[in-house]
Amino acid sequence: MVEFLDIINVGLFAATLRLATPIAYGSLGGLFSERAGIVNIGLEGMMLTGAFAGVTVSYFTGSSWLGVLAAILIGGFLGLVHGLITVRFAGDQIVSGTGINIFALGFTAYMSQILWGSRGASESVQGLPIISIPFLKDIPIVGGIIGTHTPLVYLMIVITVLSYIVLFKTPFGLRIRAVGERPEAADTAGINVFKTKYLCLIISGMLAGLGGAFLSLGHLSLFALGMTGGRGFIALAAMILGKWMPFGAFGASVLFGFADALQMRLQALGLLPPQIILTIPYVLTIAVLAGVVGKAIPPSNYKPYVKE
Repeated sequence: MVEFLDIINVGLFAATLRLATPIAYGSLGGLFSERAGIVNIGLEGMMLTGAFAGVTVSYFTGSSWLGVLAAILIGGFLGLVHGLITVRFAGDQIVSGTGINIFALGFTAYMSQILWGSRGASESVQGLPIISIPFLKDIPIVGGIIGTHTPLVYLMIVITVLSYIVLFKTPFGLRIRAVGERPEAADTAGINVFKTKYLCLIISGMLAGLGGAFLSLGHLSLFALGMTGGRGFIALAAMILGKWMPFGAFGASVLFGFADALQMRLQALGLLPPQIILTIPYVLTIAVLAGVVGKAIPPSNYKPYVKE
């Protein structure tokens, strides 16, 4: 008989933090774009392309950190593309983001076939090192949860704090929120609305790319077709559940990470049919959105801004 401690233990919470990391990166990326008035449905595609770029560069250079840099750059580039379509040409934000997702799925599969002769998975590459924080790792229970991870896990926590400071404690953050809420008034006040939107979308893509790099270099050390598994969409749900606030998005990401870790633990123990267990994170996403979306008020004006 499986005991409670076989399911709920330190290992489960350590896995929760790891699995929350890519969701948190995507959620923070979506937060920057939406605070500037642009919906970034393309987070999934940016994460997937970032994961592929990270593995590709690591494969050819032998450096996982160059792979992380490549993931950040390709994510930022796709964010810029999304900006050109939605800001420069006032295109539909949902269609643009969906197009990026479709492109990413096809492009990564095609390039995987060319590079490794398989659309399913790449060859193994040099992944990111696992580091331990002195003193913290020796603390009972706490050390087992947060004491030993890859650097991108700790970077995610740092970026969450920095995102709050930037958005709510700096003049730049005030400009971002003004552009997202009242672009006409921001323009009248001398703020470059278009430049701010572009910059936020690039930041959004770079953070999504970091999430993809964590999946391919900090978690598996290879690229697999569709390895993001809908995390870009879950990140949007976490952002909404977190009320478009950095710490709220982080907390919601941890919740979804816990659901993912729990389904993996239940699957390993064989307590439920795997078809049911694998749906847990997605059922939670639907339940959260069904209960929250009607009450959540977006902080931005999503209509394309056309300067007169």
